[in-house]
Amino acid sequence: MLEVKDLRKSFGAAKRALDGVSFSVRPGEIFGFVGANGAGKTTTMRIIMGVLEADAGEVTWQGTPIDFTTRRRFGYMPEERGLYQKMRVAEQIEYFGRLHGLSPSQARKAAADLIEQLGLTARANDAVQTLSLGNQQRVQLAVALVHDPEVLILDEPFSGLDPLAVDTLAEVLRGRALGGVAVIFSSHQLELVERLCDSVGIIARGRMVATGPVDELRAAAGRRLRVVVADAGPDWADGLPGELTVENGRQVLTTTTKEDDQKILRAAMEAGQVEYFGSEYPSLSEIFREAVA
Repeated sequence: MLEVKDLRKSFGAAKRALDGVSFSVRPGEIFGFVGANGAGKTTTMRIIMGVLEADAGEVTWQGTPIDFTTRRRFGYMPEERGLYQKMRVAEQIEYFGRLHGLSPSQARKAAADLIEQLGLTARANDAVQTLSLGNQQRVQLAVALVHDPEVLILDEPFSGLDPLAVDTLAEVLRGRALGGVAVIFSSHQLELVERLCDSVGIIARGRMVATGPVDELRAAAGRRLRVVVADAGPDWADGLPGELTVENGRQVLTTTTKEDDQKILRAAMEAGQVEYFGSEYPSLSEIFREAVA
């Protein structure tokens, strides 16, 4: 298990970047690390990888403090991409494989496999600088994966990708997790995090404000009733509990009340056409907004 324990980090007297950040990620688990810009995600990842030193706290892998030798078994994709722009795709991936200790034949095979998995076959002999942002992201991920890491740490890997590229990268991450790799990635795409991750950590202003399996966080937030009504007047829900909003021209009432839901249904049917009526758990986006408020 990768364990991050009570990390603290300040940049000068005025800025505290991390204030007791703790979480854990098991082998085979995909962990989504979410928070606003400047919340502390990148600082945490850099400390795990040894790019920054924490003021206090500890990071361990399988119960042992992480050192340089341990980190060689990790794969890292930083937010600032670090590719050699004039190198060709295949030779670039092979080069990083050699840096991680692979033999020439091992690096060549690993590069070829990743190029196929990530849909880069047609661009294998092209210089990186000629690739689109999405394809450069794929190359960067291949570089992080080439040595078959035990832990994979990715800072905003889906940033700027089109839906097809997102699906390709997501499938690769699922495959690695199924093979026992502990995967951590940060993202602002909360719908993707909810769909892909086993557990999440929400960080705000350097503190973890929520962490745990996605289903447990949603269940803990509580079930609510959601009613969508078309052609209803803005005052149809007066006197009813809950929050009334407008989505795509429809009146939407959301409530966690224990009041008779049939009373709410009757009011909605009298007001207009009921397009949706049902109870549901909040989405990760809603939990995130509530947690960081």
